[in-house]
Parts: sequence; structure tokens; C-alpha cells
Amino acid sequence: MEAFLISTSIVALAEMGDKTQLLSLVLAAKYRKPLPIIAGIFAATIVNHALAGAVGNWITTVLGPDVLRWILGISFILMAGWMLIPDKLDDDEADKEPGRWGVFGTTLVLFFLAEMGDKTQLATVGLAAKYPLSYYWVVAGTTFGMMLANAPVVWFGDKITKKLPIKIIHRVCAAIFLLLGIAALLTKV
Repeated sequence: MEAFLISTSIVALAEMGDKTQLLSLVLAAKYRKPLPIIAGIFAATIVNHALAGAVGNWITTVLGPDVLRWILGISFILMAGWMLIPDKLDDDEADKEPGRWGVFGTTLVLFFLAEMGDKTQLATVGLAAKYPLSYYWVVAGTTFGMMLANAPVVWFGDKITKKLPIKIIHRVCAAIFLLLGIAALLTKV
């Protein structure tokens, strides 16, 4: 359960102001169909994070515990720095028409691609490596965290994003990643 709660918290915070959250806002404003957008976000996230979690689990079988500890510690510290850099949505991601797949398919593809190499995907890899026996809990937690951050944006859009102090949320999340990184470096396996 620890893996689920930590994964949910970290990803929900990391997603605030992230490009995929901005993409959610753009899709909601453009198509005004919240259910297929939320379903597309969920499907894209579950597949993306399941793959990221599998990579994280695989890493634990290849690397020794000391090497893994250093990689995780340094990765979380770097993630802390990355959290302080605001994301921007690429114009070509937002300007896609729904095409023959409709709003769900467009959301699925755009969200999956936007999540590739994103902070939350890399956090999922790191969390799955940190909790190798809790793969399903990590994927469930990171997916739930993404939905906690994105579904309200789809439903309530601009009203929410204007009221949340994104800079403070990013700083809190950076501090959490920094603490996790330091803890990983100081904890002997």
C-alpha cells in the first residue's frame, strides 16, 4: 500500500502544470466532450505507465542493489531540479483534429505520445525500480495520480488551473523528489 500511496502522491503533484495536463486542458477546450477525453487519458496512462513500470522492474534484475540505489538517488535528485522547470505544450500536439478515431482515439494517441519521456513516466520507472515487488501498486498509483491531476482539468478546465499555485506545487514536488533521492542514497540495501 505504501507503493500505491507514494506513487499516487508523487505523480499527482508532478503532473500539476505538466505538458500532459496542459494537453488535457486544450483537448477539453477544443472538443468539449469530457468522457471520451478522460477515457483516452486513462487508457493512454495505464499502457504508458505499465510499460514504464516494466522497465523499472527489469532494471532491478540487471543492476545490483548498490548501483540501483545510486541511479535511483541521482535520478530523483535530477527529477527535483526538472520539477522547477515549467512545461509548455507544443503547438503541433494541440492542433490535431480528431480524425476518424474521434475524440477518444485522438486523446489516446496524443496523451500517450506526450507522456513519452515525461517526468511522470520517468518517475514511474523509478518508483517501479524502488518497489520491485509492488509493480501493480506502482502502476495503479501513478495512473490514479494522473487521473487525480487531469480529470478535474478536463471537467473544470481553466477555473482550476488559475486558482492553483503551480509554482508552489512544483516546489513541494521538487522537495519530495529531493528527499526521496537523498533517502535512496543514504539507505543501504
